Amino acid sequence: MRIAVFETEPREAPAFDALKRRHQVTLTDQRLDLDNASDFAEAEAISTFIYGRLDREVLSKLPRLRLVATRSTGYDHIDLAYCAAHGITVCNVPSYGENTVAEHVFALLLAISHRLREAMERARSGAFSPEGLQGFDLQGKTIGVIGAGSIGRHVIRIARGFGMNAIAYDVRPDPGLALDLGFEYVALDDLLAAADVISLNAPATPETDHLLDADAFARMKTGVVLINTARGALVDVVALVQALRSGKVAAAGLDVLPEEPLIREEAELLSSGFVGQADLKALVADHVLLHMPNVIVTPHSAFNTREAVQRIVATTVENIEAFADGQPRNVVAAR
Repeated sequence: MRIAVFETEPREAPAFDALKRRHQVTLTDQRLDLDNASDFAEAEAISTFIYGRLDREVLSKLPRLRLVATRSTGYDHIDLAYCAAHGITVCNVPSYGENTVAEHVFALLLAISHRLREAMERARSGAFSPEGLQGFDLQGKTIGVIGAGSIGRHVIRIARGFGMNAIAYDVRPDPGLALDLGFEYVALDDLLAAADVISLNAPATPETDHLLDADAFARMKTGVVLINTARGALVDVVALVQALRSGKVAAAGLDVLPEEPLIREEAELLSSGFVGQADLKALVADHVLLHMPNVIVTPHSAFNTREAVQRIVATTVENIEAFADGQPRNVVAAR
């Protein structure tokens, strides 16, 4: 099978090179577009990231195409209707970092609960004393998980391992999952009122925009800890700053900020194409949250482990090989 791999990053090349044992593979850092599509007219399969142009006009330049293997979870950059009409299979990477992001939730939470940042700074300064660094146990505390999907359920599993009580709010409750993991679904207001720790694991949608606003913070326990590894838009940042200053929110661990540019895929943050378009450091450097002593901010890095990034390419290679063997997997369809 003739395969063209577009938008290739150096870290991805070794995995795609493995395809060369069975297939004719061309790797390029170019994005697929109308100008270069004809150069790949013999391709039977292509793999792209999210920047390539995969509309009707471009895809029509690839008459032998049978497979599009996108190296992303999202696939709104692909003309699925055209693919369906022309017998082109489309595969994606449905998941790669659920446990990874969930682990980062607890990295932030443990850093807060054990005062790790202050403790490290003190030890480095030579003042080797724990005085004034008292933290709090996770065991026995109630964690409220907003969004009990693939990441949220990993958060719950880890929380239960720490001996925490878990409650969750989700628009699509799964009673079997609740029974299996030992947590309870509750209404959002009930979660806000009961949780000692709130973990945001919901997607950014019109319905979740500013889900946590001033009214929501007012309904929380005084001294709650907020962890957000989802999307910055879920939180009204002005209301959060006020809640942190008043003590309503004791501390926050944030891997995302509202001022981040719109991103579609976490892996986009590792793409050379994205780096050329946005300077996250400049966008958030003056943000007040970065300078608050009770806030820990990480640069949208929860997904970024060696294993998670490798899973994106590994799954794509598996998708291509499965298609070549006549058993396509992770197939997406027009809605």
